[in-house]
Amino acid sequence: MTDRDETRRRIGLRIAEIRAARKISQTQLAGLTGIKQGNISRIELGRYSVGLDTLETIARALGCTVDFVEAGE
Repeated sequence: MTDRDETRRRIGLRIAEIRAARKISQTQLAGLTGIKQGNISRIELGRYSVGLDTLETIARALGCTVDFVEAGE
């Protein structure tokens, strides 16, 4: 696994953890962000690269910062 793959997987897992902790479904997150539910799923599974703009949109919808998504800070 490359560093890039590992980063995608780690960020996706953090998004899934934060979303679950806030009791938000993937469908609800899709509605809040305008990102298709299937893409939310792929992001969480680390199968889809997420750009900074998309990551900011997801973080905002989850009520946290990009830093919190990336590093838990």
